[in-house]
Amino acid sequence: MTDTNTARQDFEKALSEATTEEQAYDALCALTKATVGAKLFTVMTADMDAMLARRVYTDDAEHYPTTGTKEIEMNRWFEQVHGRHETFVSNTLADIDTVFPDAELIGKLGCGSVINLPVILGGKMVATVNFLHEEGYYTPERVAQAHDVLTLPSMAALSITK
Repeated sequence: MTDTNTARQDFEKALSEATTEEQAYDALCALTKATVGAKLFTVMTADMDAMLARRVYTDDAEHYPTTGTKEIEMNRWFEQVHGRHETFVSNTLADIDTVFPDAELIGKLGCGSVINLPVILGGKMVATVNFLHEEGYYTPERVAQAHDVLTLPSMAALSITK
């Protein structure tokens, strides 16, 4: 496993100096890439009253811009992440295709596995931190590391941006 001490210290310093939403998410993206690993990193907020999701951060604005919203779909992903507040993990593009309509683009970007880490604040799921990598990348060890290393920093980054 990756030694996370330096990455956590870098995150804490960057977050303590963040004055914008983008800087807070930049710090979280850097922590994710330095520890668990990601080829693509995004943050989506959820407006459950309007049933809309909005991408508020991306490290690939060309393919995944932060403009616009998309309707929240009621599927097994929704029940797991929004309903039960559980992390969604998929390690094949075929499985990703069963819940995400952009699976073809995900594959073209060299990704085939995903972790969607729900961010819970005030008892509500307010966002997901999403990271993608090559197929089969998110082993049980990496998923455990994602929970251990990224849950509290994700909450902190979202708290700063509220």
